[in-house]
Order: sequence, then C-alpha cells, then structure tokens
Amino acid sequence: MKAYSCLLVFLLVLVALSLPAPAKADASHARIVRLSLAQGDVRFAREFHDDPMSDTKVIWEVAPLNLPIRQGYALATENGRAEVEFENGAMAFIGANTVVEFYDLSLNDGAHVTRLVLRQGTGIFYVHPANGDYFSVTGGDFTVEANGRARFRLDNFDDGSTVNVEQGYVEVVHKKETKSLEKGQSLAVHVTDPNNLVVARASDSDDFDKWVSGRIDSVATATNYSNQYVSTSNYTSGFADLYTYGSWFNLGGYGYGWRPFGAGLGWCPFDYGNWYMDPSIGWSFLSSAPWGWLPYHYGGWIFSPVYGWTWVPSGFRGGPIYYRPVTAVWVHSGPTLGIVPLHPGDKNGKLPQNLSQGVFAVEGQTLAKTPISPGNEKWSVVKSAPSTALVSSALAASSAPTRVSRTILTGNAGSRSVTLSRESSIVYDPAGHRFVNGSNSAVAGRETTKTEPSATVPGKVPLAGAPAVQTARTGQPPAARQSMPSRASFATPAPARTSGSSGGSAMWGGSHGSSSGGSMGSLHGSSASSGSSHASGGASHH
Repeated sequence: MKAYSCLLVFLLVLVALSLPAPAKADASHARIVRLSLAQGDVRFAREFHDDPMSDTKVIWEVAPLNLPIRQGYALATENGRAEVEFENGAMAFIGANTVVEFYDLSLNDGAHVTRLVLRQGTGIFYVHPANGDYFSVTGGDFTVEANGRARFRLDNFDDGSTVNVEQGYVEVVHKKETKSLEKGQSLAVHVTDPNNLVVARASDSDDFDKWVSGRIDSVATATNYSNQYVSTSNYTSGFADLYTYGSWFNLGGYGYGWRPFGAGLGWCPFDYGNWYMDPSIGWSFLSSAPWGWLPYHYGGWIFSPVYGWTWVPSGFRGGPIYYRPVTAVWVHSGPTLGIVPLHPGDKNGKLPQNLSQGVFAVEGQTLAKTPISPGNEKWSVVKSAPSTALVSSALAASSAPTRVSRTILTGNAGSRSVTLSRESSIVYDPAGHRFVNGSNSAVAGRETTKTEPSATVPGKVPLAGAPAVQTARTGQPPAARQSMPSRASFATPAPARTSGSSGGSAMWGGSHGSSSGGSMGSLHGSSASSGSSHASGGASHH
C-alpha cells in the first residue's frame, strides 16, 4: 500500500510539472496609467467605499503631474482640468467639477480592459484600441462602450446623463438594451424617465471640446515624430513629451538615446522631483517635469562621457512592457541606502552596471543630489526600500470634491449639460422630452444663453476659457423649480466584452476587478466593492 501511495504521488508531481506555467504577466501584474496633465485644482483618492463622493472617510490628496494611477483610484477636479494617458493611446479629458473612478484597469490575454465611472461632471474620451482592447465609461444610468477608434463626450449630473459622439461610433448599454451611435449623434436619459433613451443630433462644440481636440492633435503629431527613433506599437504614453522637451541622438551600441533640453554634462536624472509611496507598488519617483514619465518608469540610463546621463528606450520592441516605480536600483552597504540609475542590461538581483558612476544615497529621508563613490565597500541589491526610507513630499492633503447642480437641455442643438442653481425655474417636460421653464412651458423654444464667470475656489485663479454656462428664458420671471426625484444609485458598470467585439458573440467578463480570464488575480476589489486595491509585484503592459 505504501509503495502504491508513493507511486501515485510521483505521478501527480509529473503531471503538475508537465502543465504549462501560468502567464505571470497577466496573473500578477497591475496596469498603471498616467496623469499627463493637471491644470488648476486636481485631486485624487487612493481608496474608498462604493462612491468617492459619499464616503466620508475617504482621504483626498493633491494630484501631482505624472501621478501613477491604478485600479481603485478616483480623480476629481474643482476649478481645473486633467488629462490621463493610457498605454495604448487612449486618453481621458476631465472637465471642471468632475469625479472619475478608475473602476477596472486589467489585462485579459494581453488585451487592455478599461472601465471607468463618471460619478459627476464632464469627460471626453478618446479611444484608440489595439486588438482585443475594451474601453467603457459608465455615467449614471448607462454605459458607453468603444471598441474601435472613437471620441465621445459624457455629461453626468444630478438629473440626467448624455453622451455625444464626436468621432467614430460607440454602443450604449442601458439595462438589457444596446443602442449604436455614430458621429454626430447624442443620447440622453433623464432621471424622471429612466427607461426612455432620447437619441438626437449631437450638440455643437464648446470651449472644452475645442481644447480637447487641440490636445489630441498635438499629442498624436509629437508621438509620430518620436516614432522615428523608437518603435511604440505596443506603448505610446509619454513619447509625445520627449519630442517636445528634448532631443534624440545616436548612442553607439544602444541605438538612440534621449536627453532633455538644457541638461548639462553634470545633470542628474533625479535632481528634480518627489517620492511617492504606494503600498502596492513601493516608492515611485514623481518627476515635476512634463516629460518625466517614460524616463523614470521605463527603459534605462547610460552614462556617456560625451553627453552625461542619457535615457535609452529599451524594451519597447515587442513583448510585455513592465512598469517600474523608478528606473533605478536600490542598493545598500552597511547603514548606507541609496539608488543607482538602472542600466538597460541590468539583471534582477545583480549589482547594477552603473554602480561605478556613484550611488545617490538617502540622507535624512531625502535623496542626495550628488553621488558618492562606491569605493571598495561591499554593496548589495535591495529588493524594495523600506516605507520609512523617504519622505513623500510630493503630496498634500485636499478637501473632498464639491457636488454641483447641473441639468441637461435637449433641443435643436442636441443635448448639453448646463450649470443651474437650485432655485432655477427650468424643469423637465417628459411629454416633449426636453427642459422647459417651470412657469410657462409654452415658451420653451425661445431660449437665450448667457455666460457667467466660473465659480472660484478660495485662493484659486479661475481657469481661463472654462466658463460656467447658465441658460435663461426670455421674458419669463423667476419661478420656483419643481422638485427633482432623488438620483438612483449607480448601477454596476457593464462587464467587459473581452473579445473586443461589439457583436452578440462577444465574451462577457465577470465581476469587477477581474476579466473573464482571471487576469487580475492579484488585484482585488476597488471602490465599487471593497474600497481598496491590492497588487503584488511590478506592472506589465502588453
């Protein structure tokens, strides 16, 4: 019997060894996206329960440029704007008084699955998916899916939601119904008639639309110029900034290298910036430079006797692209802890090849700007620096975002949300599927629009070109606004159709935080479920 048992165990071990190993990149790595632009008052929350606007225990912090954003984060603006870049070229533009939740940032067999929730405000989303990628935004009562190149604007406020398609086509998922929209169309749902989807002509462009269009054009143009020096077919975020703020040159044996304009021979890559601790990914270096995303999270550094420190875009020619909290290696010798810029040829756990160029040591919880000589001391690689090693000086506490009252006007020019006070006389007419003056609906067709200064946050300068628009009716005295019903709680965003197809044969993903293939096994829960996200190891982008 004992011999039989041993034989059985032996056979089971052989079977286990013969099975293919799991894809570690998909099973244990999280996606990280970039806050590529922050204008005015922009803040973020790392974790929360259900809704970041209603969770009284959520901690809000000032969002710095180049903030690494992962699943479970929320981004909010007051009198400001923000831009987020995704790995595959997609971009999210966040208007004033807006809250966006990064509900799902996952991988499914190498495809990027992105599900966002627009809790309040206005967002424009430019989608440029690779094969199999999935991108959706839920705003109020419906989810907008874009499985091909598209640009759409979503407005979501206390009494309704509207989507305008500005490029390509999208699909709107509302309960069990799906509607296709193409360029020039809009769809609106009002809280008083949540089962009625009003399809109309898209509204005219406003200042925010024009600003977004200019940003997309400039980023696309600059990215194309950078493509002359490095292949970016599977990752594009940040390459536009390299063209704008620096120059490329041939670095013998390593291809093209890059340096920022104005950098002298003695320039140190880690001179300007701050350190940010996220328990899931460790210490990240946050450069305050507009180009400071790619050089500090991807590629490596070469010290050239002619140019000094030069960034080399290694690792972009196929295969998974791994996010690093910092392009440096932590080392220590006795009580001395420091970093050495990462060399493209460095191996995990091995002494960095740039060690001979010196060590930037930690002194009093800050990183010295001048390297120390390694001398003849024995140095060892540190897998990750202690959470108390540095001071996270980049972030400051912030207040919770303010709820605003806006409404959706539906008329000949399509649907558009406008700011209204709580005493506004404009109310919704279900019969006509539009908003009218509460005192006299007969004059609903005669409307004028006036622009008033933006509401300002104390101590903040109003954002140029971003006025609040308030609609008034001619010849009508003020009247009490009819009471609106309470807005229903957000429905869970539609599961990702992970095949990337919008047809009926598409595969639907499972619960939040995991695609159907279980690609995010190490990243559990987010604001919509447990209020926190946890990841292990680095991050990979396919």
